[in-house]
Amino acid sequence: MSELIYFDSNATTKTAPEVVEAMLPFFSERYGNPSSMYPFGGETAREIRLAREKTAALLGCDPREIIFTSCGTESDNTAIWSALRTQPDRRHLVTSRVEHQAILSNLPLLRKMGYRVTEVGVDENGRLLWDQFLEALTPDTALATFLWANNETGVVFPVAEMAEACAERGIAFHTDAVQAVGKIPINLSATKIDLLSISGHKYHAPKGVGALYVRRGLKFSPFLIGGHQENGRRGGTENVPYIVGAGRAAELALANLADENTRVRALRDKLEKGLISAVTHTRLNGGGAERVPNTTNISFEYVEGEAILLHLAGKGLCASSGSACTSGSLEPSHVLRAMGVPFTAAHGSIRLSLSVHNTEAEVDRALSIFPPIIAKLRAMSPFWRGDGPAPGSLLTCETGACQVCDP
Repeated sequence: MSELIYFDSNATTKTAPEVVEAMLPFFSERYGNPSSMYPFGGETAREIRLAREKTAALLGCDPREIIFTSCGTESDNTAIWSALRTQPDRRHLVTSRVEHQAILSNLPLLRKMGYRVTEVGVDENGRLLWDQFLEALTPDTALATFLWANNETGVVFPVAEMAEACAERGIAFHTDAVQAVGKIPINLSATKIDLLSISGHKYHAPKGVGALYVRRGLKFSPFLIGGHQENGRRGGTENVPYIVGAGRAAELALANLADENTRVRALRDKLEKGLISAVTHTRLNGGGAERVPNTTNISFEYVEGEAILLHLAGKGLCASSGSACTSGSLEPSHVLRAMGVPFTAAHGSIRLSLSVHNTEAEVDRALSIFPPIIAKLRAMSPFWRGDGPAPGSLLTCETGACQVCDP
């Protein structure tokens, strides 16, 4: 494990040692139920309040606006269904074509239930098509929900401006900020954002805890119905150790923001520039847009992303593919397709996402690992000849309008 290079922090992060230390007493010595009337339970209730304050400080909001959940997916689902239930006369939702599955997987059910859904497009760099977004907003729109930072490319949407446009039209605005929190400064009190989702394991808290910001005064309908926990907004006994851990992680994330936006950004830039310089026929996806500082998505043309990942794993390097091939589908990433990335590049896309725990030595080692792997895979490819694509290959189309790209 000492040889491991972990460049997949958008998938999950390791739980920080300080977070583990903060959590441990609540598994054993301090196990009281925070809803209990006696002091032993009151002590844990006080720790939840402190965690709520720390999370609110990271997001720049009132602690009373924070609801602890089990994960970002629960937070996303809560936001969507609350907006629809509290506005039964509105039957329209607006989102984008590049959302996380926590949002997109709700859309078929919504359509089946009779809701209209508009999916706004993006340009070749993954930037939101602003005019298309504004045109999608109607008096019948119950909610606009958009990622703050894309999980595959790191591209940042202008959510503050989007929320402002929605507020002017009386439309609720939700953002999935799972990939933004802890990477860029957030001050919700200065925005018109109504709902915001986060997930603890993306900023060095454990898996199994998240939060939903709900602006004060917004109509809200609980997703989990039970007891009075979370001020009646989420039933179920609080997951005290994990909430305490999330609070400590939020505290650390706030303290590490400067490092994230200087040292980590410099490591990311060195990594992507080095790869593009060392390997021909590469493409930086989203490079022309504003991005979070830790993420790069690079396509190595005429090779398969899953094959790259297997060879990287053999060298101890952890990364992710932008391709959906692991699910048995031949379709490349829906995000890259929405950006118009050519088929030959989309299938060879690799996401590398760093954290404050990464080092320059790891970047240097990665830069020595990648080139021979790509060269080996291209030498095995029937669509590659020498230092370029094979002439007349079916996979040399750039438009996606062939029987492979669009059967």
